[in-house]
Amino acid sequence: MNTSQLITVANALVEPGKGLLAADESGPTIAKRFREIDVESTEENRLAYRRLLFTTPEIERYLSGIILFDETIRQSASDGTPLPKVLSDKGVVPGIKVDKGAKPLAGFGEEKVTEGLDGLRERLAEYYELGARFAKWRSVIAIGEGMPTTACMEANAHALARYAALCQEADIVPIVEPEVLIDGEHTIEQCRQATAETWYHLYNQMHRQDVLLEGSLLKASMVLSGKACSEQASVEEVAEETVSLARELVPAAVPGIVFLSGGQSPVRATQHLDAMNRLGEQPWKLGFSYARALQEPVMQAWRGDDGNTEAAQNALFQRAKLNSEAMLGRYSSDMEEAA
Repeated sequence: MNTSQLITVANALVEPGKGLLAADESGPTIAKRFREIDVESTEENRLAYRRLLFTTPEIERYLSGIILFDETIRQSASDGTPLPKVLSDKGVVPGIKVDKGAKPLAGFGEEKVTEGLDGLRERLAEYYELGARFAKWRSVIAIGEGMPTTACMEANAHALARYAALCQEADIVPIVEPEVLIDGEHTIEQCRQATAETWYHLYNQMHRQDVLLEGSLLKASMVLSGKACSEQASVEEVAEETVSLARELVPAAVPGIVFLSGGQSPVRATQHLDAMNRLGEQPWKLGFSYARALQEPVMQAWRGDDGNTEAAQNALFQRAKLNSEAMLGRYSSDMEEAA
């Protein structure tokens, strides 16, 4: 394990003013996104779209890394350059999603556990050769009647920690993502409780598996009211609850927390990130690792038409710039109007 490299890459990914683009949608997920813009999910269309993202002029000003899917890390630009090299040549670190998806947790109703540990050591070695220098593994924690159970949180925390240890063995920085889902009628207080227990089990397992925290990142969901909750928490309350909980449970050795948008609108995700960074200096950097909150305007501009490439790339550049400002705690609604 190259400890120095792991720490260097982890810190580079949370450089102030730079975040991550999650372009690692699985086949079914990107097909769903494409249906919304009346585009067929063929390999050709997926490649065209992701080339558009990765070749956006000067996007390296606001993105430190991009998370790729297995299909994408093996593809090339129109001139034959492998896509991971396209990114690294721009100073953007290529990453890779390595989990095999959330599957039903036997005996626990609607709860799920993420699979993918079998054969992971060999896959990580291949991904490193293909250019990946960080990875992501997502687990999902649902809030509902009797959920989340301790069994579900422990099972997912153990898998995340084992994945993280295997990544570091391969000199790949692990991003651990225990997403507490926004779906449901739960209050922000219920979300805080579920998130607290999830993070507690995660870092307990990370310690047990001897993961180098300085060479890892947390991809976290914000502490939010459920989508169907009648009383939605304010932007300021979300920021305060999320940061105060992180101060209780996320070790200071972790270089950064990159937040997922988790079903929020692009604007609301940016507002929450800005509010958190206005709370003052924290033990870790507070950044972003957004998928739809960065890509939704891009897809709406593109719609499968090569003639819309420039407009789509402008949409990505502007959204990334706004989140960069939020990471620095200096975003404003006026910037939305200007963009």
